[in-house]
Amino acid sequence: MNQWGKERKPFIFILDYELKNTLVLPLDEAAKNNIYFTFDNLNNTGVQDIKKREFTFRKFPVSYEIFKKSFDHVMTEIKRGNSFLTNLTFPTLIETNLTLSEIFNRSEAPYKLLFKDQFVVFSPEIFVNISDGKIASYPMKGTIDASIPDAETKILNDPKETAEHHTIVDLIRNDLSQVATNVKVEKFRFINKIKTNDKTLLQVSSEVTGQLQQDYHGHLGNILSELLPAGSICGAPKKKTLEIISQSEIYKRGYYSGIFGIFDGTDLKSAVMIRFIEKNDEEFIFKSGGGITFFSDPEAEYQELIDKVYVPIY
Repeated sequence: MNQWGKERKPFIFILDYELKNTLVLPLDEAAKNNIYFTFDNLNNTGVQDIKKREFTFRKFPVSYEIFKKSFDHVMTEIKRGNSFLTNLTFPTLIETNLTLSEIFNRSEAPYKLLFKDQFVVFSPEIFVNISDGKIASYPMKGTIDASIPDAETKILNDPKETAEHHTIVDLIRNDLSQVATNVKVEKFRFINKIKTNDKTLLQVSSEVTGQLQQDYHGHLGNILSELLPAGSICGAPKKKTLEIISQSEIYKRGYYSGIFGIFDGTDLKSAVMIRFIEKNDEEFIFKSGGGITFFSDPEAEYQELIDKVYVPIY
């Protein structure tokens, strides 16, 4: 990434959560390797003639008892002062009549990735964007069903959600300070509306920016490695919280909650690999989760885990 950035050579990168199975390819070779992407209006799919058949979707989350056991372990560590915020995730078995390719083509999301016939991502969350020496991150923390009366007011005034968002913004600000100067919060706690196959969700984001050195193109790999894993999918303090996640989760995340992105020769765009479906033999596994703080209610967190299991097809 450093070399190709210095040469202004366009490339795509797909980095897993533990940075054990990373992939960097010239951008024009992505489709040849059955890797397809969409970043806002930039994609390598061409015009698709999508035949829309009736869509079925069922989810089978882990039991509340399994969730609660992991939740209790996280809460114990939080009460000991070892973490302020821990992102706890689980795999959910789903059944759908669509293929991964159909989900990729039909889902409506700003950042999409189809990785061979292995997994599909339809993410609403930017990791970092780099343009003209400016680096910007958009941490997303806080989710509520938009149909709840006064949903926007409730989530913006909820003590747990407020504490969670403050923590993650502070973490991202600290992370960016490792690679940039003049780091500041440009926008704090604004609402994104996300439509799903069965409901509309409101999610809370912020914008944090910083200024990179003039020769940043030759250090793109170093910049990302300093920032990973993404703060929004682990927690704070990052090092200890990663240990707690490893102790608490019942599976390996793999590519889920890693990042993917493109460098077009000038700018770099990247997204967090959330809203993620993986093909395991002939089964589909949806991976999702949420942030746990001292104020978290286990039943509400369990419901958020389930609410995030969706496909934005409607």
